[in-house]
Amino acid sequence: MLQGKRILITQADAFMGPVLCEVFAEHGAFVIPSTQSLIDSTAPAAVVASAGKIDILVANLAVPAPTTAAIDVSDAEWKDTFAALVDPLPRLFRAVLPQMIERRAGRILVMGSASALRGMKRASTYSAARGAQLAYVQSVGVELAAHNIQVNAIAQNFVDNPTYFPSDVQANPRFQERLKREVPLGRLVGAREDAEFAAYLCSDPASCFVGQVFPVCGGWVAR
Repeated sequence: MLQGKRILITQADAFMGPVLCEVFAEHGAFVIPSTQSLIDSTAPAAVVASAGKIDILVANLAVPAPTTAAIDVSDAEWKDTFAALVDPLPRLFRAVLPQMIERRAGRILVMGSASALRGMKRASTYSAARGAQLAYVQSVGVELAAHNIQVNAIAQNFVDNPTYFPSDVQANPRFQERLKREVPLGRLVGAREDAEFAAYLCSDPASCFVGQVFPVCGGWVAR
């Protein structure tokens, strides 16, 4: 599906990065994995510049999710979470869009979270940051459609990945009971299942989607 496409994947060593690199390469892409921190305001532009021509940008951003009660959320927690998940997005877009607009071709996929789609206790900071990502995609996506650039997001939860569902969590009987209770599938969505869907969204047949947020949650939905 991605034969010959040059694809930059950020935080390639975290969240969905490793499996995205593997699956995209299997589909014929030339994968450019970046593991550089994007916290510094100049880092996104530097990463894009070093990658050269980019057909597809996968904004894969992750940070350990705080589990603080709303009344106890500090300014530092809020600032640090948004600095990791939200602030890099416009910087990445500003860096990569000129070349895509010039070619009138490009694809950007944000790997987000469904925590923004359903209220979750003790997740106000993380959910707010993930929600900001999705709102940004929806707005910029419809704006860039006129340039033949497709911007979309995957909003996922209960998807197998080493950042949010490491092996020790998955082995916990209480977590296994939670899966049976909250997820219709009764299991995590497989990492490759998610990555194959991401590959499709980055492919030419998916060019009709702009500014869309696609939940991938094993049947777990917003309410």
